Amino acid sequence: MIPPHTLTTRRLHLRRPAAEDAASIFAAYAQDPEVTRYLTWQPHASIDRTRDFLRRCAQGWQQGTEFSWVITLREGDALAGMIALRPEGHRANIGYVLARPLWGQGLMAEAARAVVDWALAQPEVHRVWAVCDVDNTGSARVLEKAGMVREGVLRRWMLHPNASDGPRDCFCYARVR
Repeated sequence: MIPPHTLTTRRLHLRRPAAEDAASIFAAYAQDPEVTRYLTWQPHASIDRTRDFLRRCAQGWQQGTEFSWVITLREGDALAGMIALRPEGHRANIGYVLARPLWGQGLMAEAARAVVDWALAQPEVHRVWAVCDVDNTGSARVLEKAGMVREGVLRRWMLHPNASDGPRDCFCYARVR
């Protein structure tokens, strides 16, 4: 799988992250405990942690294990969040994060739909899936608006260290070709 370095939607521009994005990512969402509440990582305490994250993003592209895109607004080019696609043979899963001031505007659903559409257009990909915490109604709505269907509940599936100490139940969503 060789993903494009950029994807463009009506309101968004998705592009490969760069080291220069660290300050914008840190300021926009990486240190926000409300944004990271249902994510698998804790808020970044320093910009150095954000820089480490961006190094891992570059490695993912090089190794073909994870393809991350920075999401920017086409109007004004402000950093909005990130989305990642992780190929797994005939499947791929997505994960995403969006800065809190931009919640509720349909931006992440727009980005997710672009990534899911691209992935399912690849001959080797037959299923794109994602999970979200059962209490994360905003993320569930994003996945539904991106054309994914809720398949069920995965009991005690994922650690969300900002929400609890133990593994939490997650909804599983997918779109298949």
